[in-house]
Amino acid sequence: MMRSENDAQINLRSLETLKKSRSQGDSCMITERYTSGEYLNQYPTWHEEDSPHKVRQILKMLKRNNLNAKTYCEVGSGAGEILKLLQQELPEDCHFWGYDISPQAFEISKPKSNARLQFKVKDFLEEENVYFDVILLIDLIEHLEDYYGFLRKIKSKSDYKILHIPIDLYVLRVLLGGYLMRVRKRGGHLHYFNKEIALVILKDTGYEVLDFFYTPCHETPIKNRKAYFIRPLRRFFCRINQDLTTNILGGFSLMVLAK
Repeated sequence: MMRSENDAQINLRSLETLKKSRSQGDSCMITERYTSGEYLNQYPTWHEEDSPHKVRQILKMLKRNNLNAKTYCEVGSGAGEILKLLQQELPEDCHFWGYDISPQAFEISKPKSNARLQFKVKDFLEEENVYFDVILLIDLIEHLEDYYGFLRKIKSKSDYKILHIPIDLYVLRVLLGGYLMRVRKRGGHLHYFNKEIALVILKDTGYEVLDFFYTPCHETPIKNRKAYFIRPLRRFFCRINQDLTTNILGGFSLMVLAK
């Protein structure tokens, strides 16, 4: 009997070790996409062309809520263009920091650094003793394996969080069989959100949602032929009912201010 119990304990420990090893292996494969050069090969500009649109939305959120922040940190800063453009728009006493795990993204962003704008190749969760007025999470959490854990861990590192979250869950996309998997493979989106899910995960992780609004993709550069046909429909119907348009036709992201 004693031998069976010992064997069972050994097998249980072995199983737990195997699970942990597999989990670490899967996590490494996910992050490797951004550190190996694979993502750069797919997106040589690292979505730099979308930055002016995103900066307009960030500035809109700051203005709507009368936020006069002085220190900004973007986690997943990529090419660094968002922070560069923000620096040009905000007062000269503001300072900016960008973090990214990708060496390739850092090489793109590094020439944009200056006395008030700095970039680091580092996992932000490993950064200790830092605090900012605003942390920017722009098109980030959909790429993270454990976004619940991430959001909880960074909560104490700033007064406010501004998130930009793509709305990938809508009727047209689900009806086009296999489309979500193509988004996962090409864009690296591990999770898919609609407005309700995006807001509730923030509440689940201890945040208070202060403000939110949709941001239209028809203000960004057109990247495929389908957009020429669907964008006029989105523009027309969003004037009637933005929630319904987003849930059926998509084409929007969600900008959220939380603390």
